[in-house]
Amino acid sequence: MKRLLAPLLAFALALPALAQSSTEEAKADGKAFAREAARAAQQAATTDPDASRIPNFSGTPSQSGYFDDPDRMSREAASAATSNEAYRAIRDSMDRRARFESVDLDAVVARSQVISQDPLAYTSGMSVTSTEGRCVPLPPGTSSPGTYRTTCNTGYELEPDPKSCTIPLQVNVETTYDYLYYCSPVDPGEYPACTGLPAGTCTWTGSHPGTCLQWTTNPDGTQTCTEPGDPVHEYTCSAEVAGWTAQAAIPEHTVTAARDERACAAHDANEMCVGFTETCTDSSPITRTINGVAVTQPCWAWRRDYTCYRYKPANDCGPLAARPECHVVAEHCITDEVPCRTFERIYECPLPEEQEAVDQFICDGDVYCIDGSCETIERQANTEFKDAVVALHSLAQANREFDPETLTLFKGERETCHSKVFGVINCCKGKGFPLIPGISLLVALGCDREEILLHERDAQGLCAYVGTYCSDKVLGVCVTKKKVYCCFESKLTRIIQEQGRLQLNKPWDKPKREQCLGFSVDEFSRLDLSQMDFSEVYAEFTEAARLPDELETAIQIQQKIENFYARSGR
Repeated sequence: MKRLLAPLLAFALALPALAQSSTEEAKADGKAFAREAARAAQQAATTDPDASRIPNFSGTPSQSGYFDDPDRMSREAASAATSNEAYRAIRDSMDRRARFESVDLDAVVARSQVISQDPLAYTSGMSVTSTEGRCVPLPPGTSSPGTYRTTCNTGYELEPDPKSCTIPLQVNVETTYDYLYYCSPVDPGEYPACTGLPAGTCTWTGSHPGTCLQWTTNPDGTQTCTEPGDPVHEYTCSAEVAGWTAQAAIPEHTVTAARDERACAAHDANEMCVGFTETCTDSSPITRTINGVAVTQPCWAWRRDYTCYRYKPANDCGPLAARPECHVVAEHCITDEVPCRTFERIYECPLPEEQEAVDQFICDGDVYCIDGSCETIERQANTEFKDAVVALHSLAQANREFDPETLTLFKGERETCHSKVFGVINCCKGKGFPLIPGISLLVALGCDREEILLHERDAQGLCAYVGTYCSDKVLGVCVTKKKVYCCFESKLTRIIQEQGRLQLNKPWDKPKREQCLGFSVDEFSRLDLSQMDFSEVYAEFTEAARLPDELETAIQIQQKIENFYARSGR
């Protein structure tokens, strides 16, 4: 016990000294830290800024390129969005979302309000003495017959920006001389020996006889050399030979002609210039004297005219954007350029309303009275009849369109049409636009007859829009685009193809490659027709069939029963 108390007592006595020592050390450390911080702050305030002293600074950031062109950020963002997986997922979700036109919702609400104000007027029961119910017409309403998609363009178009320059012909005449020397090939005589001429600059060019040593007089008085002297050699030298006397100096003129295109260099380097033409501007006279020498050239100067452009913002979506019933469903780039300069914007609009409204009624329950006993028969609308008819017709259509060679069904035909981007010519008008009575006008404007047929088939609801691609572009700007459609035998086939591909997760291929292939037997077996919206074709079936009036039929049956009892005396 004493051994344990002794150390504890020593530690307790040392605590005040330890505490005082720790406090002093802390104060010293604080003062040292404050002095160091003050020295660093003073140095920072009195030293010029230096890039190396800025944390994480490594030179000019890449984002500084947006300073001169702030709109570039939005263009690159729009271009990158089309390939971003998250962006596509959001856009696909928005495209598949069910939408209802505000005019249809307003019509339903208006009709409901009218019925709620006087419900008995539409659901009144049978009177005390009545033997039949009655039908009351519902308030008039409107319903959209469907929608169509149309497109417009945004981005840039090319505005002409012509350039020109002048190209003069630079002509230079240089005169040089060759020197002619005579020499003797043997012992020196009248002329020095040829061995004295330098071999590098002199070339033998010929020879002639030397001075005649003996002449003979002919009978006619003429003389003939009978003993010629030694032959004399002729040498032509490119430079004078020291100590020799040249027999002649032969001038030689060298003419060089070159086009001076320096004034056109800037236009040649301009990527916005795609071609040029040249015109001679100075061709008379064709022969001119240069440094005393006559020089003939067909042209002495030219003017070069360049076909150049500049980018100009363009947008032809104004008319569609001004229509409140139309809304944007997609926007994508139709060129492969980065940044993209031509976008196509897709709008969805309602089809024009039908001229004749269809009367609709709400009826009381039918009442049958036999021998003083009345019974009300409640009726329920059969909502599955139209679906059954469509399903049966789908099977018949599948049997009719089955291709035994490829074992596929509902195959379509690839059809295309073209239109000028930001231009007047548009050979792709279809659903939502009135059919043109004559096609001669569009053909005269550059549309093919096949494009006119596509216009008619699309207006009839037989074609599915696949997409658009750029078929002709200049400097990254699309000039002509082509729309691609898959056209089918019937509207029902088109609906099965469009909605069946969604169920099978089998989207259309890229517009340049899509071939409108049909479904395999296995793919068709996996389709759920009950989940498809066939409202577009319901009207066609109901118009083709005339169903009996149920109320009229019930009255006839009741009358026959009453006649039976009357004849039997009961």
